[in-house]
Parts: sequence; C-alpha cells; structure tokens
Amino acid sequence: MTTACVALMGATTAARAEDAASTTKHKKAASAAATAATPTQIVATQAQIDALNKQIQALQSQLQALASQQDTNAKAVVESRAAAEKAATAATQIAQQQKVTDPNDNSLRLGKGVKLTFGGFIEAASVYRSRNMTADVATPYAAIPLKNSSNYDRGEFRGSARQSRVTMLAESDVGPDTHLGAYFESDFLGVGTSSNSGQSNSYVPRLRQGYLTADWKDTGWHLLAGQSFSLVTTNKSGIDPRTEALPMGPDAQYAAGFDWTRNWGLRVVKDWNRHYWLGVALESPQASISGSTALVPNSNTNPGGSLLNSTANYSTDIAPDLIVKAVAEPGWGHYEVFGLAREFQSRAAGQNYTETGFGFGAAAILPVVPKYVDIQLSTMAGQGIGRYGSSSLPDVTVNPYGRLSPITEVTAMAGVIGHPTSDWDLYAYYGLEQDDSKAFTVAGKAYGYGSGLAVNTGCYTENSPLACAGNTRSVREATAGFWWKFYHGNMGTMQFGMQGEYIRRDLFQGVGGSPSTDDTVLYTAFRYYPF
Repeated sequence: MTTACVALMGATTAARAEDAASTTKHKKAASAAATAATPTQIVATQAQIDALNKQIQALQSQLQALASQQDTNAKAVVESRAAAEKAATAATQIAQQQKVTDPNDNSLRLGKGVKLTFGGFIEAASVYRSRNMTADVATPYAAIPLKNSSNYDRGEFRGSARQSRVTMLAESDVGPDTHLGAYFESDFLGVGTSSNSGQSNSYVPRLRQGYLTADWKDTGWHLLAGQSFSLVTTNKSGIDPRTEALPMGPDAQYAAGFDWTRNWGLRVVKDWNRHYWLGVALESPQASISGSTALVPNSNTNPGGSLLNSTANYSTDIAPDLIVKAVAEPGWGHYEVFGLAREFQSRAAGQNYTETGFGFGAAAILPVVPKYVDIQLSTMAGQGIGRYGSSSLPDVTVNPYGRLSPITEVTAMAGVIGHPTSDWDLYAYYGLEQDDSKAFTVAGKAYGYGSGLAVNTGCYTENSPLACAGNTRSVREATAGFWWKFYHGNMGTMQFGMQGEYIRRDLFQGVGGSPSTDDTVLYTAFRYYPF
C-alpha cells in the first residue's frame, strides 16, 4: 500500500471520529434546549436542529465519498500492478517472437553459449566471351587464345549457377573479453573427374573457406587457423577476416592486378585500439612453374598422391610462405603495407637447391566521398610472386641446369566504387600484371621465360604449322559494372548485376615479333540473399 493510501485512510478515520463527536454534542444541546425553552424558542431550536442534521448528512456523504475514493485508489494500485506485470510478460513474448522472426537475425542458438549464423546466396549467372576459352564464371586472363587458334574467332556463352554459396558462422563468448569463432564457406565450382555440362550438370561442392578464430579484446590479440583469404589480400577493416575488399563483380577470378589466394594459413594479429594492426602469417606454399628441361624430368613437380588430385601436378615445397602485414586507420582511410617471403626447391645433378622469392606491397581504401564514393588502390612487386596475382603468371622458371629461378613481376590495380543510393552499387577497375624476362641461352638454345629466341612466326595465322612459342609478358584489364538491389526487405535481398571486361594479353618479343590478343567479356547475374 502506498504512502498516499495510508494518509487517505488516516484522514478518513479522523473525519469519521470528528463527525461522530459533533453529532453527539449537537443532540445533547438540542435536548437541553427543548426542556427549558418556550414554544417560540422551540420552533427556532427545531430549525437549528434541522440545519445541523443537514450538516451531518453532508458530512456523512463526504465520508462515503472519501471511502469510495480510497477503495478506488487501492483498486487502481492493484490494477496498475497487474497491468505492469501483463505488459512485462507481453514484452518478453514479443522479444522472443522477434528473435525468431526478425529478418535481420538469421542466427540460431545452441544451448546457452553458441550462436550459429547462416548466409550465402543463390546465383544465376551468364557469361559471354568474344574468344572461346571453354571456361565457366572464372576468366583465365593469361589463356586468351591467339590468332593461330580456331578459338580466337569463336565466341563463347555459358550459363551457370555454380557460384551459389552457403556460409555458416559459429560464435561463442567464453568471457567478457574472449570471443571464439568458426567459419565455413562453400560453393559448387569444384570439378570431379566425371564432371561435365551434358544432360545433367555434375559438378561438385568445394571448400572456399574453413577456419577457426580466437579474439582477446582486452589485449588486442587475434588468432586465425584454417583455410582463408591470404594475408596479402586487401582488407576493408583492420586485418579482420571476412572484410576482404574483393572486386565487386560476378567474375570468380576477380580482376587482373588484384592480389589474393585462398589457402591454409596460421595467422596471429595484434591491434592497438582498433587504429593500428600488425599481423604475421604462415601460409601453404605452392609454386607456379614455367619451362622444363629433359635433363631433370619430374624434379620440380609430381602428380598428386593420397587425397590430392592425381590429374594435377604439385610443386615440391619445404617451407610455408611467410607474410608480415601492417595496417593503419588513423581516422580517414585504410592503409596497408606488407612483405612476403617464399622458398622454392628443386633437385638437379643429385643435389637439392633452394631459391628465395620475395615481394613487397601496399594498398589503400580512400573514402573520398564518405558513404558514397571509395577509391581502392593496391600494388605488389618482387620475385616469385606470380601465384598471388589474379592472372596466375608463373612464379619461377627452369634454367638450363634444372634449377628454379624466380621471375620478377609487378601487379597493380585501381578501382572506384560508388553507392549513389542504398539500392545501387557502381564500380570500375583497371589492373595490370607484368613479368620481366628470365631467359637463358646455352649453345644457341633458349631456356627460361621470355626468351627473345622464342619463335612467334606462327602466332598470327589460324592453324599455322609454324611455331608460336612466346611467353605471356603482361595482362591488362578494364572492368566496369553495377549491382541493382531491386528488392530489399524482410524476405532478404534480390539483386541484378552486369559487368563488362576488356582484357589484353601481350607476349614477349621473339623471332617473328611480339604477338598480342584480347577478349571482351560480358557477365550478367541474378542473386538472392535469403538471410
């Protein structure tokens, strides 16, 4: 019972007692007056008595009103409490219902500690190339056919849903500052030995990413282990996983000049107040080798063995790639610098030989018009870094003695990304990947990569009997496209995109000139993000 109610009851009781005493007093006075008074006085006294009785009735009415008000107030208190309890129960029920039906919450709770979040999209894509490369939605930039191939004058159309993707993120807070996570991502761009595009599409799922993370917020330490994008890949936010600044188009090979891999890695990162980061990673090695010599067959590659693809060749590696990366976000923009070290092993004349590759790179994302226009820049230069470029130019070549020699390369990409409205994303990129020559001549015979003695005379005529032996010197690509989110609401996001690419491939100068080729590519894609 509230203080107001107690006071009201006290006032009511006091009023009743006062009225009772007053009534008794008036009655006694009236009786005494009636005994001693004259008839005229009796009449006057009777009028006073009637007036007093009216006052008594008025006081009694006030007492009844006060009692009624007291009951009403007490009832109101009880009803208010009941209404509050009912509202709290309703709020809890609504919160629980929203937790299940909120379209922005696609998570599932396991027990009390693990949260599962699902994601991904369904894609219906098409690609048309002016040169036939017999390729799905990933364009092999360094394999554009030259004029000596019948594929040069033949276009190619393909439709594909294989880039459709499914993701799952598991998270758990084991303390106020310790966060554990596991991420899985898969698409259907895997190829089995019986895969084909005949009557029934028979391609297989593949692992894109699968890794665990541990984050200690109070100390700024972070751990990642498993298969993920390389530490070389440009990030949008710090060195956080799943924030990679990938080119926006539907081409699964991204864009020429963009540096990346997806492979096994072990990564340790330290951040300082989410403004500066330093990361170190060990990543799975694999060398892209160009050239060979019959003097040392099978010394640099071997076909896959247990649980590897027996139809593919694998380099023999002795140590993981080492990457160190520093990131700064001082308040405007995102800036990165990194270094890369690699080891390449070969065996010749009964001995093992190891060569070292290295690279240095930098990247930046500049919000020139915050929330509307960003500029993305990246570059890398070094020896033995071809594997990290989208064009997949070679890392090393084979010298006349069977030993591996790293090839010098530079990559660069610049992009402009615009968001004029919440429903539209516009983008354009220009990229370059270029190799230097690593050529050898022994007894008038050419070895290595990019030799000026390579015969290119047969590169210009379809089905020419002459040789076309030149190596790719550079790949350039200009890309532009858009995404239009024509539905975005409680049922997810449906969007449509188009992308145009112009790619130019140049060969090294050789006997007969320096051939080149190009390709024009058009992509379309519908995507539905249900989560």
